[in-house]
Amino acid sequence: MGETEKIETHRIRCVSKLKMFLLAITCAFISKTLSGSYMNSMLTQIERQFNIPTSLVGFINGSFEIGFVETGAIIGPLFGLLLASFCANVYVDIGSVNTDELTITPIDTRWVGAWWFGILICAGVNVLTAIPFFFLPKTLAKEGSKDNADIVKNDKEEKQKEVKKENDGITKDFLPFMKSLFCNPVYMLFLLISVVQFNAFINMMFFMPKYVEQQYGKSTSEAIFLIGIYNLPPICIGYLFGGLMMKKFKITVKQAAHIACYLSFIDFLLYFSCFFMVCDNSSVAGITTGYKGMQQDLHIGNAILDDCNMDCNCPTKTWDPVCGSNGLSYMSACLAGCETFVGTGLNMVFHNCSCIQTLGNSSAVLGLCDKGHDCSMMLQYFLILSSISSFIYSLSAIPGYMVLLRCIKPEEKSLGVGLHAFSTRIFAGIPAPIYFGALMDSTCLHWATFKCGESGACRIYESTNFRHLYLGLPAALRGLSYIPAIFILIILRKYRLPGENTTSGTVPAEAKVTGNEGQEMDQTCKILNNNVLNTKM
Repeated sequence: MGETEKIETHRIRCVSKLKMFLLAITCAFISKTLSGSYMNSMLTQIERQFNIPTSLVGFINGSFEIGFVETGAIIGPLFGLLLASFCANVYVDIGSVNTDELTITPIDTRWVGAWWFGILICAGVNVLTAIPFFFLPKTLAKEGSKDNADIVKNDKEEKQKEVKKENDGITKDFLPFMKSLFCNPVYMLFLLISVVQFNAFINMMFFMPKYVEQQYGKSTSEAIFLIGIYNLPPICIGYLFGGLMMKKFKITVKQAAHIACYLSFIDFLLYFSCFFMVCDNSSVAGITTGYKGMQQDLHIGNAILDDCNMDCNCPTKTWDPVCGSNGLSYMSACLAGCETFVGTGLNMVFHNCSCIQTLGNSSAVLGLCDKGHDCSMMLQYFLILSSISSFIYSLSAIPGYMVLLRCIKPEEKSLGVGLHAFSTRIFAGIPAPIYFGALMDSTCLHWATFKCGESGACRIYESTNFRHLYLGLPAALRGLSYIPAIFILIILRKYRLPGENTTSGTVPAEAKVTGNEGQEMDQTCKILNNNVLNTKM
């Protein structure tokens, strides 16, 4: 009786340690994903703070990929986006300046949020999640065994031998495994698809806050918040339903390949609806519009000055926009021809503006003119479509990754999965934000300038070209990815997968075993969190 009680007590202790370990590792995953999504969302603020072009910001984001985030939580990115939304709404120099005297709001492209504050919070969370690991044992004794030094020592020696044997095997078989993977047509085509599609999705998600700002006239804080609310829940639900669908209907690999391809293609067709959810350029006199209110194809320096402000000696590179009572924006109150002003801070109002042609007193207030109700409705449509797209894409992700796991031999899976993750980071995660940022810079209409005359961050983009690049390039990349996808479907008709019997052409018997299916589903979820979720964030 006493021996039984000891075993039960030991079992409880072992389970408690295991639960503590799982809780600690989950918190660590959440903190890492929180930090990653926060940094991606706040790089726009760093761009404005240090007056650097978008291409350099893309390089900073790409450099993060070098050190990337196995992740295992969906809640971390949500917290990261909410934190970014909060910090973007707080002025960067809070505490050292009187915010009541500020003449800019979060919607202004010169506004810089307190990006540094969130970094401190992320660092603190990461430190806190590391503390529990100092109190966990080096190893967990097997359930039902006595917790004594001899058994622990023997287990440790056995594990060391197993690790050494495994490492020797990996070293010995590395080149043959690599050769086998490179000669696997399904695996190589899937790798090509992943690289091309990740180039598209990383660009879409990384630059989405900037796109919402420029296209729909929203602040960084509001854009980040809306993106998190509309995109993360559908992704989580899509993963859940995708996994349940695979298990409930016992879908074969060939069926999974067709499901992943068709769902992804439906999402691709739905994506083109975004081209119709647009707003016009902000009407800024001298940049996008003439001083008479007529839309023109203008470029920097071509028509900044007009007869109404020619004698005002206004600087033509200053960006301090005001909204005139005629509904037209101007680069500055001086370029609007304003002579007097009343009030301070955000309540400042300019009067007697010679360039503002309205009945009665011509006046202007700080900031760009609002894009109106119709533009706000377009934003709602865009976010709803983005939510549906996120759900369909994540629904197709698990079947797609099951194809990856099943098309390679069991002994090659670790190397195959690692090579897949490595390739997507090297050929998509790192270069994509860099070249895409450089393309975004090419659509800039007005650059901030340093005192030395060098260009800084972009203040306003030509929204039509920006939209064509933001939506068009990912669409082209995704379209190209369906060429190798078609080849995979053709090859799978006759290709015998590793472990698959030659007669049935269906899933091998081992794949039908519940335990094995569960293990592979767990592997799939880990890969998805590591790759797809990071892309969506």
